[in-house]
Amino acid sequence: MTKDRGIAYKKAMIEQFLKKEFDRYFGRGGRISIRKRQRFMERVTSKISKKFGKDVMCLVDFTKRGFVTLVSPPLSESTDKGKLTQSFTHPQVVYTTHCVDRFSERAQTTDNCIVALDVCLDEALLTYGIHPEHLVCSVGVFAFDVEAGRLILKTFINFEMLSDDQIQNFYGVDVLSVFSQDIISENVADSDIILSDEFPALMDGPKNQRGVTP
Repeated sequence: MTKDRGIAYKKAMIEQFLKKEFDRYFGRGGRISIRKRQRFMERVTSKISKKFGKDVMCLVDFTKRGFVTLVSPPLSESTDKGKLTQSFTHPQVVYTTHCVDRFSERAQTTDNCIVALDVCLDEALLTYGIHPEHLVCSVGVFAFDVEAGRLILKTFINFEMLSDDQIQNFYGVDVLSVFSQDIISENVADSDIILSDEFPALMDGPKNQRGVTP
């Protein structure tokens, strides 16, 4: 794993960068509105991901004029699978660089990918054991290995890239039953995945692609 000294150095660099951006954006006085805070965070999050990587969690406290920031680069290590980056919220989970890059590309985000990946993984872990070497969430599928007691997330395939056969395989009743009810469409005609026992109800109505909105 990366030494703490290396993380502290990266943290100091990011904090220095943040302070310069803060002064440039807000100047030296005046009230900082919620909208200005949101715009600032969107701006610096994108800049930090490009300058320091997509694996940095950064929180800014606007309650005090000079601001206090918490920057938390995750631990990482180099292996024969490439660089592995540890999850923020799951101690035994690591992401390959390939997984981070593919998620960034396919989710079309340049923000902190580790935070976003952890959110998707919270849901995907509920499907562990249903499909060998794959975890399924409402927005896509992870491929993984288990080595030395760790879950290694190798890549991410978003829902839109899946074929009809893959959707039928990964999003069966056993998987859909563990997902939150807020992703289930009340009207079958408005859904993206159609379960086989519900398909006849749609035959006489307007046709759609699939059925359960991911």
